[in-house]
Amino acid sequence: MNENLTTDRETFVTHLECSITGERYEADQLHGLSRAGRPLLVRYDLDAVRSAISRDTIEARPTDLWRWRELLPVRQTSNIVSLGEIETPLVPIPKSGGPNVLVKDEGRLPTGSFKARGLVMAVAMAKELGVTRIAMPTNGNAGAALAAYATRCGIETIVLCPDDTPEINVREIAMQGARVWRVNGLIDDCGAIVGKGAAEGRWFDFSTLKEPYRIEGKKTMGLELAAQFGWKLPDAIFYPTGGGTGLIGMWKAFDELEQLGWIGSERPKMFAVQASGCAPIVRAFEAGEEHAERWEDASTVAAGIRVPKAVGDFLILRAVRESGGQALAVGDPAILKAVEAAAKQDGLLLCPEGGATLAAYRQALNTGLVDEDDHVVLFNCATGLKYPMPEAPQALDRTQAIDFDAL
Repeated sequence: MNENLTTDRETFVTHLECSITGERYEADQLHGLSRAGRPLLVRYDLDAVRSAISRDTIEARPTDLWRWRELLPVRQTSNIVSLGEIETPLVPIPKSGGPNVLVKDEGRLPTGSFKARGLVMAVAMAKELGVTRIAMPTNGNAGAALAAYATRCGIETIVLCPDDTPEINVREIAMQGARVWRVNGLIDDCGAIVGKGAAEGRWFDFSTLKEPYRIEGKKTMGLELAAQFGWKLPDAIFYPTGGGTGLIGMWKAFDELEQLGWIGSERPKMFAVQASGCAPIVRAFEAGEEHAERWEDASTVAAGIRVPKAVGDFLILRAVRESGGQALAVGDPAILKAVEAAAKQDGLLLCPEGGATLAAYRQALNTGLVDEDDHVVLFNCATGLKYPMPEAPQALDRTQAIDFDAL
């Protein structure tokens, strides 16, 4: 952890706010959803932040997640839990993507995915607010991140996942100290069980956007992008969208940075990328709706974006529309083809959800939604090492004559 965080620190949180009604909620109290049943957003005294620090101050700090501490909600340094959350690199993929395409490779984070960003913040705040038992539904990577951080600070954790969740995810959740259960259903079916238990007082519900602080961790992706691009922003961002916390968080980050005077009013086109087998946001976007109906019989190789219904659907759709972007769906064949292309042409192993962003970029390029001259960021949300790969069955018998021409 950043050595500059060894003492208690000032934070600039003023209150929480319902994302749909604007109703104000007190900070430093445990909250789930608002009374309207919608996510709560953390608000800061940005005038005070501007007076306290500058861009130069930020740039002089080590480039980890906690360099942004004045824009994060944890009040007491002693409540921070960390496994070494680095600033993730922007990796060019000139052959499979193009000369102006960069992949923000979130697979370099603890537990191998961008879920570490949201869960490190949510768990730290749970610790600060006295939570001792957490339950959460997951498609895999979020459960792994929760298990790691909660175990590190002694919070008991129960994780429910669909029964076809990738085996590696189920095992890492268990290995990192959580009690994990497979459920014969989808992630929202798991969430219904978590919600029922929370209503009975058995645990605190850590479902996506049902607590306020995962957004604050995920918004650091947007803060990092601004710094990495020299306090400007790319022309377009392609983001794999299930619950959409990161897309919502980045949009919030850009607004806060503009209010601080650290960036201008220009925004990237935000592309919410879904799989054609589970595309509720795409359907709502195309229909001009503000909310997305549940997607029935959801199915895709990209398990992380197999979310039939997102509680923050209207926040995703607002960000996409306000940015001039779009919600795009890509099929599993295109996803797998993109994963293979990035690996074999550029040496970067994407997860299926990351492959979806590359497939969606190609689709957007072909339909004129973006140009080759646009500076584009694709989000690879997890290391590809967690996912099945094609067999490599070739073998040599060292006791036989070697046909070197065949190698």
